[in-house]
Amino acid sequence: MHTIALTREVLGLRGNPGAASSAAFTLLGPDLRFQVDGEGVWSMAGPGPGPGTPLSELRYAVVDVETTGGPYARGHRMTELAIYEVRAGVVADEYRSLLNPGRNIPRHVAALTGISNRMVASAPFFDHIATDVLERLEGRIFVAHNVCFDWGFVRRQVAEAIGEVPKVERLCTVRMARRLLPRLRRRNLDAVTRHYGIDFADRHRAHGDALATARVSDQASR
Repeated sequence: MHTIALTREVLGLRGNPGAASSAAFTLLGPDLRFQVDGEGVWSMAGPGPGPGTPLSELRYAVVDVETTGGPYARGHRMTELAIYEVRAGVVADEYRSLLNPGRNIPRHVAALTGISNRMVASAPFFDHIATDVLERLEGRIFVAHNVCFDWGFVRRQVAEAIGEVPKVERLCTVRMARRLLPRLRRRNLDAVTRHYGIDFADRHRAHGDALATARVSDQASR
């Protein structure tokens, strides 16, 4: 299927052809299951979610995490996790939880996120919810704003807890914004939500950021 036909018939994009084509390459380009030839015709390159499965029928897990502020390799861990499952462009399920990181939350991080040591003292350790998190991610496309950061923490903590890594494709809304909004000077979540006119509550909390990211991905794919 040619890129233009793909954007119209599968993605349902009716706007500027250039922006619509960029959306197709952003969504499918990194996915090894798809290939495109020099004429812009797309085809399946390997096993996928099923022959002819419309993108609108795929399931997305939009994720955001808050952490203690440093790299995983230095013992920093998540303090909050939120997952919004999106089906056919609609939020179908929500999961969120504070997490006990097993270490102190620095004052500047607590001031930014509003998550204090007292708040997480009685929260579950990630080990206690790891299986549930794995079930909510597998079979879905993992979406996040700066996906490398969120995926890095989730992947490592799931692997550490149960010895298994979620088998997921990943989509980064920062990379999507770079393709679709080249004139936007900044592509952080504040700038992108402002561009699309999305109301944004609970900034720097996992549930607020994840919901805003879900709305950004929906607006960008139109």
